[in-house]
Amino acid sequence: MTDTTAPTPVKPSSGYSALVLGMLLLVYTFNFLDRQILGILVQPIKAELHLSDTQLGLLGGTAFAILYSTLAIPLALIADRTSRSWVITISLTVWSLFTALCGLATSFGQMFLFRLGVGVGEAGGVAPSYALIADYFPPERRARALGIYSMGIPIGLAMGTLLGAFIATYVDWRAAFITVGVAGIVIAPIFRLIVKEPVRAVAPVGRAPVSAVFAILARKPSFWLMAFAASMSSLAGYGLAFWVPSLMIRSYGFDLQGAALYFASLLLVGGASGVFLGGVLADRLGGDRGNYAKLPAIAWLITGPLFIAGFLSPSPWVAWFFFIIPNALNILWLGPLTTAVQHLVPAHMRATASASFLLINNLIGLGIGSVAIGALSEALTARFGTEALRYSAVAVACFYVLATILAFLAVKPLRRDWVDEPVAA
Repeated sequence: MTDTTAPTPVKPSSGYSALVLGMLLLVYTFNFLDRQILGILVQPIKAELHLSDTQLGLLGGTAFAILYSTLAIPLALIADRTSRSWVITISLTVWSLFTALCGLATSFGQMFLFRLGVGVGEAGGVAPSYALIADYFPPERRARALGIYSMGIPIGLAMGTLLGAFIATYVDWRAAFITVGVAGIVIAPIFRLIVKEPVRAVAPVGRAPVSAVFAILARKPSFWLMAFAASMSSLAGYGLAFWVPSLMIRSYGFDLQGAALYFASLLLVGGASGVFLGGVLADRLGGDRGNYAKLPAIAWLITGPLFIAGFLSPSPWVAWFFFIIPNALNILWLGPLTTAVQHLVPAHMRATASASFLLINNLIGLGIGSVAIGALSEALTARFGTEALRYSAVAVACFYVLATILAFLAVKPLRRDWVDEPVAA
């Protein structure tokens, strides 16, 4: 039986580090593919299972976020103390299995339980990946590496949208869930064979209890400001990512595949370039540590108004040009802020610190975003009819203003709270 508690240390070469980053990117792509596929399938699921927009919003965010957020910290602690690569492998297997089970759901209750299971699995994927990247890449290349890793978000969202629409059109929505779930299960053992544990950045100093990590973070204003800034952005971003395909169908008359192609083009052109650019800029502007918060603040300042202009456009093709820039800017924060969180604690606490950040971000962003739009859409239907979803999206896009303010407030505290890398002997 394989011992999952005793990883074999590996000193990474630059080529192997790039391979590991590529595998982590692949897993992260499946992470968001399995989340987003529900978004493009909203209309056929709604018709077959007779669900309301509020119920769909609960499935899109709240059901997933409940256990995804709360289990991230204990799983990150296990990853910090054992093998990050094993935790990621097992997590990928679990969330892929539950994604496949979503294709067998016959009621809201069953789908809710299966989405809870997807959240359980994905809880163990992100924070250990952040910690692995921090050990495989030096500080001057870390934000760029995290930016590349975070490209899994727009790529996964786009692939989930395209695959879901294609399979649902030519087979049915159930086959879409089963197909992508089985694919993730196949990839899991391949990931484990390739990705080994690196030599830890510092010598072991004993097990850090979660209370010790919390105590360090709680004293640092920059942590709270960055976490809540990211949360406001994610509330809008996750909610819009889930509902925009349905908005294109309801407000602009697209069919399922047309909405998928439209949305995927925005994600691949705008989203992928934005998240990569964020990592590159953060590395280049990293001489002033406050830039890790300032850069997202500037991006969010531009994002909100452009999204609103797009949603209010009478033509989807005019809207596309308004959408493309904020689709790049709204997730530009991923490289800079996740890098900054890595530097608020000693190296052996990184996965737990990342999970603490993600707990706040995901409980608010994932847990509230999609259901807020869905509930608001229902409330506005009597007045706006099929256009209710459009105006709900406009309202939620205003949360980027709060994100901007909080990120600017984090700039000065971040300079004080930063923990430098230990100097090698």
